[in-house]
Amino acid sequence: MARYTGPREKINRRFGIALFGPSKSLETRNFPPGQHGARNTRRKTSEYGTALAEKQKLRFQYGLMEKQFRRFFAEAQRRKGVTGENLLQMLELRLDNVVYRMGFANTRFASRQLVSHRHITVNGKVVNIASYQVKPGDVVAARASSQRSQQLVGRFLEMTQGTPASDWMTVDRDKMSGVVNRVPVREEINPIANEQLVVELYSR
Repeated sequence: MARYTGPREKINRRFGIALFGPSKSLETRNFPPGQHGARNTRRKTSEYGTALAEKQKLRFQYGLMEKQFRRFFAEAQRRKGVTGENLLQMLELRLDNVVYRMGFANTRFASRQLVSHRHITVNGKVVNIASYQVKPGDVVAARASSQRSQQLVGRFLEMTQGTPASDWMTVDRDKMSGVVNRVPVREEINPIANEQLVVELYSR
């Protein structure tokens, strides 16, 4: 399972935003990493550099490697509709992201581990593929037959109890399950990157 394993706080500081969950470094060192980071203001970048940064932010946010991200973009481009919105919807409907949105994990990295370690079921069947595309009507839940799965998800639910679930899903925290009611619209996804610049970048 390919995933980014490098320094996360440096990435957060490079873009000036918490891409991997809560970041203490942004509170204490809100400047780019490196020897001269504290003296440098955010440098002016070219149009290409700006578009590349938007793509990198989106890629790191969802925990995808470049090859995976390109595959998602190619599929989004193939589908009917607006390519940028298609891409965002596909990323949101990844199983690891749905688990995160339902509050079964406090970060996308943690939700990916839950999925890969077989703690999550979709429609009653164990699915351990983080990129699995969840569809409207699918029921996502903690593995009922595993006490360990129930304990882990229960612990995360306590940590995320103050975070409301997205409007496009229904979550039963007591049963540790949730239903994806429909495909989210862009306003509900509220991306941290400009997806249109990503489309323009790949269309060059």
